[in-house]
Amino acid sequence: MDQQLIDLLRANGRASYAELARQVGLSSPAVHERVGKLEAAGVITGYRAVVDPSSVGLDVTALIGVIESDSVDDTGLETAMREVPGIEDCWRVAGSEGYVLKVRVTDIPALEATVNALNRIRGVARTRTTVVLSTKWEGRHG
Repeated sequence: MDQQLIDLLRANGRASYAELARQVGLSSPAVHERVGKLEAAGVITGYRAVVDPSSVGLDVTALIGVIESDSVDDTGLETAMREVPGIEDCWRVAGSEGYVLKVRVTDIPALEATVNALNRIRGVARTRTTVVLSTKWEGRHG
């Protein structure tokens, strides 16, 4: 039942408790209680508006791999990367790169500024940037 609610909310985070109740065959108060428990347990961590990046001027998307120097403090590196504008997502990964970042910026000069800012962070040996040409879908329900 909880998984059904999670799937429905992932598809439409604005669905009312009444609508969810109809779809899963429970009462609205029962759905409200279950969703509240999922939120309290940290399973549901928030609700967001999905915005078309280009409609807000973010026309360039890139994936940037961060290669760490040998003596790096992960916590300090992650804190510094969090402060760089334009970074939307950060994943710790296995392989030659330690992190992969999803960056959205207005244009190529802004991307260059982001890459330069990353390369100035202590603990970053170098970066590898892949510019996204087009997005076919994003997110599970994209």
